[in-house]
Amino acid sequence: MPRRTLPHRGAPRNSPRPTRAAAPAGDLVSAVSDSTVDRVYIQLRSMAIGYEFKPGEKLNEVALARQLEVSRTPLREALNRLGIEGLLRFQPGKGFYCRDLDVHEIFHLYELRKVVEVAGARLSMARARDEDIHALMQFLDDTGPEPGDRSVAELVDLDETFHERLLEMSGNNEMLRVLQNINARIRFVRWIDMRLGDRANTQREHRLILQALLARDDGSCTALLEKHIDRRLDQITSAIREGYAQIYMGAQVQAAA
Repeated sequence: MPRRTLPHRGAPRNSPRPTRAAAPAGDLVSAVSDSTVDRVYIQLRSMAIGYEFKPGEKLNEVALARQLEVSRTPLREALNRLGIEGLLRFQPGKGFYCRDLDVHEIFHLYELRKVVEVAGARLSMARARDEDIHALMQFLDDTGPEPGDRSVAELVDLDETFHERLLEMSGNNEMLRVLQNINARIRFVRWIDMRLGDRANTQREHRLILQALLARDDGSCTALLEKHIDRRLDQITSAIREGYAQIYMGAQVQAAA
């Protein structure tokens, strides 16, 4: 099965729909409106994932509309989309809130991640072509075991790309979509984990997983993948504690500047 190239993390997951040259006026207005919603969605999604809003903070829609230079209608559509995806929390009659950094929620998301990735690895065992596995090994060679001068955000991007490409070889786009949503919702904790983690060991584990996949060794491949994800599960509480420190220390630095 040909490998579908994943979008870059900085690129929109839901890109604006192109307009047709001779579209009726009503269609053009609708297309422009959709494009505005997509733009606002992308901006708000980045802010929510990076906890630019404080955990539990109520979003000020008037201020956000002014900041993003849009009317309330496309802003509300974008907020609703993020609420459905679990990146914001909606309370009827009150509005939208930033998610808390909740230990139980993050733990459950990591459990779901393990279920999805292990099931995907089993499908990849049967469906992946050797050349696709070798291509992912080449990706590990190209990115190297050391962080170098890459930012933490870039390292998280590389880690997500590896796991999504691994699942992509299963050929199940619905499972891939679920994993992408999970990755977005745990990205901040993953960012903290990456700051404190050992990239060389992570890359070594990635390579062992691929070697087992290439050998079609189901037991070894799934056991290695489970152990790889479980190691993160054990670090969730400390990562969230560090995450709160980063969020509020960052706010204090900005206030003092």
